[in-house]
Amino acid sequence: MEAGPRDTGQDAPDTQHEAGSLSPYGPDELDLTPEVEVELRPTRRLRIWQLAPIVTLAAMGSLMFAFPLAFEFGDGGAVVAMLGLLISCCAAGWGMMAARRVGHTWPGLPSRGSGERPDWRVIVLYVAVCAALVALAVWRVARLRS
Repeated sequence: MEAGPRDTGQDAPDTQHEAGSLSPYGPDELDLTPEVEVELRPTRRLRIWQLAPIVTLAAMGSLMFAFPLAFEFGDGGAVVAMLGLLISCCAAGWGMMAARRVGHTWPGLPSRGSGERPDWRVIVLYVAVCAALVALAVWRVARLRS
């Protein structure tokens, strides 16, 4: 028995290549499947050490804002309520900055670095909602003073 190359049928000129076989030049063109891109990096999420101080400040601020409004603690209630509102707003701002750093955006606004311009109607809606919330909070605290 001699050691030699096996007859695979590639050398025969009348042999037809089946789907999935190799031609002398590589895989057949018909067998190629489209490539799928897969992200190898893990998704960026807010971690517990980022969320804990934000949630704590928001809870403390909302309680400071809610108790004087609900139980009317006298003359100092308005000051405590405004301080609670300030702490709640600071917690909200801190949360928005942490979320932006991770890559989250507000609904309706383009993601950071995409090059798209934000829709002016969405921005006007956000400004109107924030202005209404601030006006309601100031009106309620002003009612405590009178």
